[in-house]
Amino acid sequence: MFNLKVRLQAHKIRKAFGSSDRKRDAGKTTPNDICRYDNILYGCDLKFKKWQLLDVYRPKDSDGLLPVIVIVHGGGWVYGDKDVYQFYGMSLAQRGFAVVNYSYRLAPEAQFPSSMRDTEAVFQWISENAQKYGFDTQNVFAVGDSAGGHLLSLYASAVTNPAYAENFPFIKEKPLVLRAIALNCGKYKLDAEVNADSPSVQLVKALMPGGGTSEELHLIDGTAHVTKDFPPAFIMTCQGDFLLTQAPLMTAALEKAGAKHEYRCYGSQEKPLWHVFHCDPALKEAAICNDEESDFFKKFISKGTK
Repeated sequence: MFNLKVRLQAHKIRKAFGSSDRKRDAGKTTPNDICRYDNILYGCDLKFKKWQLLDVYRPKDSDGLLPVIVIVHGGGWVYGDKDVYQFYGMSLAQRGFAVVNYSYRLAPEAQFPSSMRDTEAVFQWISENAQKYGFDTQNVFAVGDSAGGHLLSLYASAVTNPAYAENFPFIKEKPLVLRAIALNCGKYKLDAEVNADSPSVQLVKALMPGGGTSEELHLIDGTAHVTKDFPPAFIMTCQGDFLLTQAPLMTAALEKAGAKHEYRCYGSQEKPLWHVFHCDPALKEAAICNDEESDFFKKFISKGTK
């Protein structure tokens, strides 16, 4: 059972992040050019039913199959759901994609690898429901930010590195191709810290069943399991991001493995941005970032598909 410090840290993050996200999204409505399908159950854990839901967004003027973007939300592993990513997700759909925006089980109530199981279940759901929702399963992409970037980096390694995949036997072969990903303002390396009372230590304790043993930290090190077969990756951060130093760790791992990648750092020291700035569709810099990520994905769309 998770301890009081862990619960308090999770509560603090949920309160602070929730307030910020509600302020960002105040007054926003579904764009007129978007068709949305909401609250689709993809999982089978009835205890956490509210967290195993997804939405699908498509541009209204589109017919047939569309390339897919899967959104892996952030929130320090203890906060977040699809609802706080809906407007960001619909802005991606406006760029010509079908978007799958899902919630996953959170720590400390559900510890790792529950979030990986849910992520795999979503990709399975996409392959099984491709015709119904118009998914081009040969052209699937994914974006993840903050803790969602961490989770996506692990999942991308698990589907491209057979040795690492042995840790997750629930990940199965699917008629689906993950063409490329975007890792935004992510946290990739969770080093052990001397200060046992630090917020990051409490979050690791919330996430991991063993509280963050050395073996667990290696297992969830997003930089440690990358191979040359890792999906082409767009790595993004910004001046003003409190995780600014994490992106170079991921790009260094990709460079060493020989995996395709591009790196962007938005904003400047004179005009800094902030952590996950790209989630606000009304922000000019967010539009630039999201355009560049969409263009990056389009470079990897397989020829000859709809």
